[in-house]
Amino acid sequence: MCAHLSSLTDPPLWRHYFQNTQGLIFVVDSNDRDRVVEARDELHRMLNEDELRYAVLLVFANKQDLPNAMNAAEITDKLGLHSLRQRHWYIQSTCATTGEGLYEDLDWLSNNIANKA
Repeated sequence: MCAHLSSLTDPPLWRHYFQNTQGLIFVVDSNDRDRVVEARDELHRMLNEDELRYAVLLVFANKQDLPNAMNAAEITDKLGLHSLRQRHWYIQSTCATTGEGLYEDLDWLSNNIANKA
C-alpha cells in the first residue's frame, strides 16, 4: 500500500488495502513538527489492524536536508517506536529529493520480509 495521509479521507477504509501485507513503509515529514503527533496516531492505528500484525515496519524520516528537521532519534521518540516490542522495525533518515537513505533500507525491508517467510 502506498498512500499519503492527506490523500485518504476515510482511515477506517484503509484496512481493505492491508490484506496480505508483509511490510509497511511509513514516511514521516521530519520537518513538520506540528503533525508528528497525528502521524504517530495514524501509525499506531494502522499497526493495531489484524491484517498488519505480522508486517515489518520501515520508517523513513524524510526531508533530512531541511535545517529544522527532526533527526531519526527524535522521530523514534515522537512516534513511540520503542513501544513496538513485538514487531521488527527500522528507522532511517532520508532525503527523497536526493535518494539518500532510500535504497539501502529497501534491502532491509526485503530481507526482513524474506526472513519471516
